[in-house]
Amino acid sequence: MLTLLDVLRLPTTRVLLTTETFASRVLPPLACGFATAFLVLLPGTQPVRIALWPITAILAFRAATSLDMSMGQPERAFFNMQLHISMFLIAARTLEWTVQTKPFVRTARRSSTDVPKRNLVLDTIDLVCSFRGCGWDWSQGLYIPPEIHPTSSRLAFATSVLVSGLKHSFLSGTIHSAVKSFSPDTFGSVDGGTIFDDSLPPHLRYLRSSIITTLYAFNVYSLLQAGYEITVVICVLILRQHPDQCPPSFDSPWRATSLREFWSRRWHQWFRRMFIFLGGNPLYLLFGRVGGVMGAFLVSGFIHHLQVLPFDPSSEMWRMMLPFGMMGTGMIIERAVAGNKTGGWIGWTWTMCWLVLWGNVMVDGWARIGLLGGPGTFDSVTPVRQPIERLVWTFDEYLHAIGRTP
Repeated sequence: MLTLLDVLRLPTTRVLLTTETFASRVLPPLACGFATAFLVLLPGTQPVRIALWPITAILAFRAATSLDMSMGQPERAFFNMQLHISMFLIAARTLEWTVQTKPFVRTARRSSTDVPKRNLVLDTIDLVCSFRGCGWDWSQGLYIPPEIHPTSSRLAFATSVLVSGLKHSFLSGTIHSAVKSFSPDTFGSVDGGTIFDDSLPPHLRYLRSSIITTLYAFNVYSLLQAGYEITVVICVLILRQHPDQCPPSFDSPWRATSLREFWSRRWHQWFRRMFIFLGGNPLYLLFGRVGGVMGAFLVSGFIHHLQVLPFDPSSEMWRMMLPFGMMGTGMIIERAVAGNKTGGWIGWTWTMCWLVLWGNVMVDGWARIGLLGGPGTFDSVTPVRQPIERLVWTFDEYLHAIGRTP
């Protein structure tokens, strides 16, 4: 029989995922997370939350470092990445809930006719699942993209969202196949490799890497959209949430005319609160607005570094910290030069060039550990995969032919 000391004992080796190891490694930090979420809705519970948080953090660290959800298969390292991030989120969010002095208040409605009602169980579940804070008093300043799906009924909304989710799933699989086709034996496989081809002259080398970077950015966008939209269908049809509780996550990121607009409005805001809490607020107190901006992006870089560790524990932190740090630097430069007047085609060109420039570094970091070469939606769908591969191979051969031309 497990004792509390057994549960809290830090691991020395990883164990494979089984029903028993899931119950003993994953469920305890999850239970602590739900307990803290429940307590932060009640007044006078901060002392209990303070006592509970160290236990939660230890349990989360133990789960992240002791469990092998890939079952020893490198191509499934993605599941370990998800475990790492999930446990970090539990530790970080419960820390914020622990230092909260006043109870959180939920303001969202649950149907088209009601007013907000107090239901601690449902509110706890919603708080745990709501990263952006839609319908909570702690999400001030959050930008909510305009709804593009019909909200006349749950069924009409869910149907439209499901079609969009399937479309984005198809796009993600297609683009992922195209990215892998550029170099199937290096970064197109789980062995990994750089996106920079030294056999090409510099201008073609960076053109090729920038195309790969842009494609992968759209792959990430489509993948996140698909996952979110399929989740929304479940929440609306099965959990009976109101469509207002599931607003869009993205707002056409490719239309951004400033870095500020891209990161604060058009890209997803799922971790906005955490970035501000862990990095933005502390560095704002020390260095003002510049510190707040840099702190938020550096925390983002650190979290993205945690994501790659299950693929390659020796991965260098600077490969994630540098590009995200430069996003913050770009926003500071942008404000110093143009203030809040960045826009038009000049603003769009500046934004896209900066994103692609440092996106090259970011995507190359992922490519080197084999993240780009993981299994995709259409890896086994030959009629879809083969035309994509031929198109990419033809284009890549064309680039190399130009590179060989004297």
